[in-house]
Amino acid sequence: MSRRRLLGLLPTIALITLAFTVSVDAAFPIVTHHKPLGGTRGQEITVTFTGDNLAEVHQVLTHQAGLDVVSVKSVDKKNAEVTFKTAAELQPGLYPVQLVSAYGVSNIRMIGIGALPTVMEAEPNSDFSTPQVIPLNHTVDGVIDREDVDYYSVDLKKGQRCTVEVEGIRVGYDLRNRYILDPFVSILNQERFELAASDDSSLLKQDGLCSYTAKEDESVIVMIRESAFRGQKNICGYRLHIGTFPRPIAVLPSGGVVGNVLEAKLFDVDGSTSSATVELPDEPVEYWPVTTQTPQGISPSPNWVRVSEYPVVMEAEPNNDYRKGQAVAVPALLCGVINQANDFDCFTFDAKKGQQLRVTVHARQKLRSPLDPVLNVFGPDNKTIKSSDDIGYNRDGTVDVSVKADGPHTIRVYDHLRGGSDLHHYVVSVEPITPGFKIDLKEVRRDEAVTVPVPAGGRGAMVVRVQRDRFNEEINFEVDDLPEGVTAQTFPMPKGRVEIPILLAAAADAQLEGKLFNVRGIGVAGSTEVNGDLKQHHKLVLGQNRRELFGYEADRAALAVVKPMPFEMEFVQPKTPILRRGSKELVVRVDRKDFTGRIYFKTLYYPPGVGVNNSKRLEADQTEVTIPITANKNAAIGNWPLILQVSYGTSGGTTTVASPPIDLAVEDAAFNLTFPRIAGEQGTSISLTVGIDAIRDVAGEVTMTLVGLPNGVSSPQPTQPVAKGAESVTFPLVIDPKAKTGRHKTLNVQTRIVRGGETMVQTDGTGEIRIDQPLPAKKQPEKKAAPKKVDPKKPATKKPLSRLEQLRQLKEAS
Repeated sequence: MSRRRLLGLLPTIALITLAFTVSVDAAFPIVTHHKPLGGTRGQEITVTFTGDNLAEVHQVLTHQAGLDVVSVKSVDKKNAEVTFKTAAELQPGLYPVQLVSAYGVSNIRMIGIGALPTVMEAEPNSDFSTPQVIPLNHTVDGVIDREDVDYYSVDLKKGQRCTVEVEGIRVGYDLRNRYILDPFVSILNQERFELAASDDSSLLKQDGLCSYTAKEDESVIVMIRESAFRGQKNICGYRLHIGTFPRPIAVLPSGGVVGNVLEAKLFDVDGSTSSATVELPDEPVEYWPVTTQTPQGISPSPNWVRVSEYPVVMEAEPNNDYRKGQAVAVPALLCGVINQANDFDCFTFDAKKGQQLRVTVHARQKLRSPLDPVLNVFGPDNKTIKSSDDIGYNRDGTVDVSVKADGPHTIRVYDHLRGGSDLHHYVVSVEPITPGFKIDLKEVRRDEAVTVPVPAGGRGAMVVRVQRDRFNEEINFEVDDLPEGVTAQTFPMPKGRVEIPILLAAAADAQLEGKLFNVRGIGVAGSTEVNGDLKQHHKLVLGQNRRELFGYEADRAALAVVKPMPFEMEFVQPKTPILRRGSKELVVRVDRKDFTGRIYFKTLYYPPGVGVNNSKRLEADQTEVTIPITANKNAAIGNWPLILQVSYGTSGGTTTVASPPIDLAVEDAAFNLTFPRIAGEQGTSISLTVGIDAIRDVAGEVTMTLVGLPNGVSSPQPTQPVAKGAESVTFPLVIDPKAKTGRHKTLNVQTRIVRGGETMVQTDGTGEIRIDQPLPAKKQPEKKAAPKKVDPKKPATKKPLSRLEQLRQLKEAS
């Protein structure tokens, strides 16, 4: 490697090292890749997971039914073997799993389950002239190394269809934009001419699919590579489905009514259409998977439809003019397709003044339509009320409409680039807005979904975060499906707040096991109960600028009972509150037993307006630490749970658990202080009188201390007792002759209120002192010389007359 090439790699290596500092040091299991990536339904599959901290893996959590765990075996620190058994009728697709060790729960990995037999890639197959021969209707499990190209030869009969779908991005995991397989697939003839090809696809995002129908008996070559000729041995794996199976890329309508049978029209990748009936669930589902099966096979992955309690309305042409839209009744699911360039679909409904409606178009983001929708809502006067195009990276728009006047309102949908085809399908949901909220868990490590380790005999914690939707009332929480011996301590989330911790405690005899649990929120709006359930989003592949390329949304989160802490700790409950504009020191005590490592403390959750010093730790010889906290002038008054994250080293890495909670009371300040502007000269003594306005009566002995004196200024009595009802306090000041002159806006007063042996501190300022130079001494007036005595005996000397005086005398004489 050249020196220039080596130097070019150094910044990248440094960046990777920095980015992985936290995860590499952590004790919980981390899975970087697995092999094979999946298998065939109705069979047992033994998968080797590779990563770090896998030496004590003992369990696997599966998020969906039909994938049963037969055995779990830790091979070494880097590898663990898991045998799965899959149901014979399991729907093809991706099934998320997480490994559980004695130290925590791993990141999610996707296991691909299909209907076709699996064959493993066999190198060498990187030369077009010597491809790996495989039978049609098989799935290849392979890997792409850097600048690698894999070729597979498949025999086709005349009229036989060969469809290729790849799982690449969807079975990967990379949050640092390093080892990402963005696959390119193509079908080639023996002369190396391209018969069909795909890089990205609307349905599968970065994973491509293509199809070819044989004109005669022939052998075709299926080629797969990374789109930019990148790759990584063992890590950039793929599952390549090659067969005659159906592959719909659009379902119309893309919405249905709960409990009904959906009569759908399917648009296949090869351009053909067919009909299908789909049984829909009995409850509303945002996106329901639909798998298509025919005598030729079953689609390797599902399409998606929206299921609602509201009726479905299909668009009817002509409906291009928003002044003459298709008449519909709402609420409803409005289903249609932008079937040609410059097509507009318009729906008109009657609305009453005061109605609150949410209009959302579903197309690119979840239904995987090629449509990039633009949404407009017009009022009775045909003027635009609201419009929506993209929302961040989400191409699908949404608007909330508050109806201002009775009359017809119109919804218009079209493609941003004015494109269109039979595949540009969409669903517009028009629903009344009702108060509600959504729940997720706040990240502890950036971009990583939270998993909660709970030590046996100890505690773990998480922060619940809500997204409020016109609901500002108190929310209470319940945690379901916890392991035996684990209990949850919840705290009410006050009005208007969006975060609150939940503490999980495990009994000393709790078994080391993992579990998927749910968090439910309950609130009340008027006389109506409002409920919300957990949705936890897992980022699986991030590209440039941390843009998500693939993710998974789970309806449960993972926790694990882990090894006990090697020490015991007490988070001392303070006896007094912290005051607004005040500070306090919290105390943590540790019984180390035989543990000699460092212990780190960091706040899990900040009560509103409260700041905590997160740099504190205990060295090997220390058993007690104080943690300073402050409250600003707007800190939320009330009682707040405060929990610390406690991190310490183990043989497997750094483990982070939780402290016991304390109840931190936040109260209003006790006094308002008024600072006058004062001035004094170098080398003099002055006094500062601070006005006191008691906000409320606070029990305890009160003293006030003047702090923040500039250099060269001191006070012989900086601390003064303050009697109840006092209206001022005076501090004597001495200004050194060499004190720096000018204005100094640094004066503060710390009020200390001692109650029950604890001190409450409130800090106020800022006062101003001006230091001047002494005025210069006044000059004494000069003494006038005494008039000379005239000697009468000595004749006086005559002074010559001026010309003016001469003229005056001449005038008088005449």
